[in-house]
Amino acid sequence: MELETVIGLEVHLQLSTETKAFCSCSTEFGAPANTHTCPVCLGLPGSLPVLNKRVFEYAIRAAISVNCLISKVVKFDRKNYFYPDLPKNYQISQFDMPLAAKGYLEILDERKKINIRRIHLEEDAGKLMHDEKKGISLVDFNRSGIPLLEIVSEPDINSPQEAYEYLTALKSLLQYLEISNCNMEEGSLRCDANVSVRVPGDALGSKVELKNMNSFKALKEALQFEATRQNRLFNNNEKILQETRLWDEDSKNTVLMRTKEEAQDYRYFPEPDLVPFVIDEALIERIRADLPELPGEKKERFIKEYNLPSYDASVLTKDKAVSLFFEECCKLYENPKTISNWIMSELLMHLNEQGITISGMKLKAKSLIELFKLIDSNIISGKIAKEVFHEMVITNKEPIEIVNSKGLRQIVDEDSIKDVIKKVLKENPNVVADYANGKKNSFIYLVGQVMKETKGKANPQKTNELLNGELERFLTPHP
Repeated sequence: MELETVIGLEVHLQLSTETKAFCSCSTEFGAPANTHTCPVCLGLPGSLPVLNKRVFEYAIRAAISVNCLISKVVKFDRKNYFYPDLPKNYQISQFDMPLAAKGYLEILDERKKINIRRIHLEEDAGKLMHDEKKGISLVDFNRSGIPLLEIVSEPDINSPQEAYEYLTALKSLLQYLEISNCNMEEGSLRCDANVSVRVPGDALGSKVELKNMNSFKALKEALQFEATRQNRLFNNNEKILQETRLWDEDSKNTVLMRTKEEAQDYRYFPEPDLVPFVIDEALIERIRADLPELPGEKKERFIKEYNLPSYDASVLTKDKAVSLFFEECCKLYENPKTISNWIMSELLMHLNEQGITISGMKLKAKSLIELFKLIDSNIISGKIAKEVFHEMVITNKEPIEIVNSKGLRQIVDEDSIKDVIKKVLKENPNVVADYANGKKNSFIYLVGQVMKETKGKANPQKTNELLNGELERFLTPHP
């Protein structure tokens, strides 16, 4: 039986503040273990938390951007559970009165709306490190108390691909807001998924929570595996248990972590050390007015201002740094579509191959434009330009320097090109005969041979014109 997959995502976002949520300890990543701690984030007796104002403002910024209704009153709660990396045996979080609710985010070029159930603030736990050889576990409390924003979607996602699109869109939005670096490797962006299957139209089935997905690719794979597993259980009339499962990257499998007897296995009560307070409406409006241009707005502007296709504008605005690089190039060159083509193909391909972001590459906008000018002035061909480009991004050399040092200047002299053409025709009499007999595709082969002979340096336009002229004498004239 064909079942419907139902997915809800819980995104945990570390906010990029300099200090923690309720104390003045640094949030710097990678510091020696337990050096960024104090009585407050360690939960020592007599210590009192104080809410970081920047944390609060960042949270409101995110809530506004995903169209949420913001609560009038802010209340914090204690989320009680025991775990070795939780020094207080509770987290300061929000339970029945989240900061914001009832928002949405549009995906798939605004063809589908994913509703957001709630957004709330909480503090992060510490980090356990296991040494299997020594048989010990160590705990680093540097992360304890770092501000987290939890963004919980409704179960509106119906495929692993939609989940991937939702996370990609959300990450892009959060980076535009500059409230987090969204670095999954550092744990700045983490995601848990709730997955169930059902007969279309029926009530929701028993959900399984998935954890330990450290990339968008891993999340997509884990969701696909779990949906398939639940489909198999359902069709075999086996019970799907409500449980938490971990994604095993090596085996590409989900494995049982724990079962859940009840939907909610935590205990909450109001945080007695943080008094509830009313949000000033003027503060919300000030934050709203200070929001930067967001991806959707930028996409529409790119379509109108640069006359780009919707697809190009969508690709260029997914990453804020890419969009800024594009606009920097547009200030120096009058053909936005050419810039877009090169960024979407050569540049993004290079970034993916190297596993780096655009901010981590060496290429400057001015250098890329100089490469375009070499093409425009017929100093190099488009094909040679790609070779030059790949050297530029690795060496940081200017394009003209690479062209001169490697002898890549385009051959435009007609006599030189004619000599090569005559040589190619002489070496390929069968192909010439095929062309004379009407096999026009033979022309493409001969052009390729000329380019091969000149190592791609023959001017393509002149090559086509001159080759046509030379082949004319092989054609039988019509009576």
